Amino acid sequence: MVIAIDGPAGSGKSTIARRIASELGWYFLNTGSFYRAYTLAQLEKGKDPLDRDSVLETAATTRITVQNGNICLNGVDVEDKLHTPLVDKYASPVSSDPRLREIVTGEVRELAGTMNIVTEGRDTTTVIFPNAEYKFYFDASPEVRALRRLSEQPELNYDEVLHGIIERDRNDMNKSVGALKIAENAIYLDTTNLTIDAVCEKVYNAMQKH
Repeated sequence: MVIAIDGPAGSGKSTIARRIASELGWYFLNTGSFYRAYTLAQLEKGKDPLDRDSVLETAATTRITVQNGNICLNGVDVEDKLHTPLVDKYASPVSSDPRLREIVTGEVRELAGTMNIVTEGRDTTTVIFPNAEYKFYFDASPEVRALRRLSEQPELNYDEVLHGIIERDRNDMNKSVGALKIAENAIYLDTTNLTIDAVCEKVYNAMQKH
């Protein structure tokens, strides 16, 4: 069984998905982490993350696995490196390559084939798991999402973070493949003024009514 959550960066997808997975005893699968991992691998090789063919070459020699809930590159845990400003900057354009998306989609479907999962991303409900039993779309104002990011990384500049979020939203919503959009049968939740507990309660209530 799959609970799939889509939405823009900072809308609470990851936090809520992790918590629900923990409470249900299900596996938490973050599809976006796969693109971030390939972005990181490309950067660590000193190669241009905007060179699509080069990224594919890196992907061909990079094995992504999940160990103890963390993303690993060729066996090395890199979970704590996936949300640096540099990876943030390039993850979206890296993920826009249809060829790479096909690779990642196959990888995450394989992981989900034998277990109950909670997963989140940008096109999780529309492309990767269109037949998920439960679909949600989280949203929140850019300003609140910027503040949430600053609470995690207080050394960053608010105006720069806000600008980055707005730019990323624009990129994610205008991808030729895997664009961020609300699935026709997804449940929409605006998390702007909601606590984590309140969002979880709404998710569970929606699941009971489904």
